[in-house]
Amino acid sequence: MTDQPLQTEFEFTLPRGYVDDDGTLHTEGRMRLATAADEIQPLQNPRVQSNSSYLTIVLLSRVVTELGTLETIDEDVIQNLFVTDLEYLQAMYERVNNRGRNATETACPDCGSVFDVDVETGAQLAPPADAEIEQPGVNADADPIEGVHGTSESADSTGAATAVPDGSDAGNDTEREHEQTEVEAGNPSE
Repeated sequence: MTDQPLQTEFEFTLPRGYVDDDGTLHTEGRMRLATAADEIQPLQNPRVQSNSSYLTIVLLSRVVTELGTLETIDEDVIQNLFVTDLEYLQAMYERVNNRGRNATETACPDCGSVFDVDVETGAQLAPPADAEIEQPGVNADADPIEGVHGTSESADSTGAATAVPDGSDAGNDTEREHEQTEVEAGNPSE
């Protein structure tokens, strides 16, 4: 059993943002994990029964707990989101409710090691505590931010993840080449 508390709320930043009646743009928000009632009760909604596409609107209005400075997030707010933002929240809903965190799986282009990265920050994440199989290249006993190839992830001022050598296994040329590639792949305008 793990001592880590269950994360039930997740922060997000909408790609475009919701514009309220006063013209204020709201982009930062929070979404909570869905309950069984969140998935069942909307099915009794007459709008959902007449148009199944409306299920997404009702469901998201129940689990999005904060959006900017809005006092309430209801069906009107969700249905007036830009399509990009609605798709973003739908994908986030799937990730946090199916994987337990707002992460996506990716692979190193050089060695093929598979690992998760946080969608918001781009930081590499340790495998979930309930993971049964250790992923290649990831030390399950390491600190959660300890990553593949002996690097730690840290976010720069833009929120992008950058590799920071930790000094272990310094004699591995492949490892140094991988770290150099990650650093060189930064923003070309910098």
